[in-house]
Amino acid sequence: MAVEDTQPLISHLIELRKRLLNCIIAVLVIFLALVYFANDIYQLVAAPLISQMPIGSSMIATDVASPFFTPIKLTIIVSVFLAVPVILYQVWAFIAPALYRHERRLVMPLLFSSTFLFYIGVAFAYFVVFPLAFGFFTKTAPIGVTMATDITKYLDFVMTLFMAFGVAFEVPVAIVLLCWTGITSPDDLKKKRPYILVGAFVVGMLLTPPDVFSQTLLAIPMYCLFEVGVFFSRYYVGKGRRAQDEEHNTES
Repeated sequence: MAVEDTQPLISHLIELRKRLLNCIIAVLVIFLALVYFANDIYQLVAAPLISQMPIGSSMIATDVASPFFTPIKLTIIVSVFLAVPVILYQVWAFIAPALYRHERRLVMPLLFSSTFLFYIGVAFAYFVVFPLAFGFFTKTAPIGVTMATDITKYLDFVMTLFMAFGVAFEVPVAIVLLCWTGITSPDDLKKKRPYILVGAFVVGMLLTPPDVFSQTLLAIPMYCLFEVGVFFSRYYVGKGRRAQDEEHNTES
């Protein structure tokens, strides 16, 4: 391989390292600012379950070190969560030079909307799904069974739901992208509504813990977001492909 051919690769790797370091620094700064409040953050996340538990009961720690490490683990996750805008900007700054002009005009709105929808999905899980789900679980416990949830298992459970709802709320962005590139169209998607509805419940089954309640609470909003995506996608049908063809013609 010629020296000239290696130069672009090296410059890309240097740029990638710079962007990754910026992401790590952003997460680290946020973590250092929040780590003092690690226990308070865990209490905030655990509040939907604690408020539904019987009077006098509490969460438990089955591992000696988990009361210390579990809130720290949660704080790291929250730090990454809060650093998402910075991380997405670094991704944008890295890929922007390789994009066409029409693609650069679309990427920033997509990054903003995808971040916003992810946060909305997490908020929906915390404020709507958790109170309903935990209220249902605590009220259906058999007589004589005392509910005492391990703090580590609870964190794993809620993080799974947070990620599931955050990703599921990206459906409108995915549909707009598919229609913008010309891969599909709103009319084709409308014809597949029955399959999409079934698919939403299948995805809900795969992404959430194995209970029908959580699966339904994910599947229904996901299908509603599909309809939202179909509505807005009609304004973007094939625009990406046409714009790319126009730019190719202009360059030639």
